[in-house]
Amino acid sequence: MTDVALQSGPPEIPDKLYFKIGEVSELLGVEPYVLRYWESEFPSLSPKKSGTGHRLYRRKDVELLLRIKHLLYERRFTIEGARQWLQTETRKPQAARASRRAQQELFSQDPLPEIRRELVEILELLR
Repeated sequence: MTDVALQSGPPEIPDKLYFKIGEVSELLGVEPYVLRYWESEFPSLSPKKSGTGHRLYRRKDVELLLRIKHLLYERRFTIEGARQWLQTETRKPQAARASRRAQQELFSQDPLPEIRRELVEILELLR
């Protein structure tokens, strides 16, 4: 596990569907009990369980764990602070998508034909 600790950037996540807890532990450079603890503290982290009860992490789980590790170990957040940071981080993209959708609805049609029609009506009224 010391190799992971010496890396300068985030580790390369292998292209797989599922990862066992040992693989994720090695990838992140933390012990498996740390991952289990983080599961209890971060509700958005929920690996699937195999039929035999083994944890199976998806890529999005591993990416979330990397963010959690960064917040806790490098940015020195508390568990509560990291939890709040992640909650606000997930709200921002949703708000941006809603704003973009509203703009698209407002401007989805070409406004020029409507403007022309109204100008013609005004012209008729002035005659």
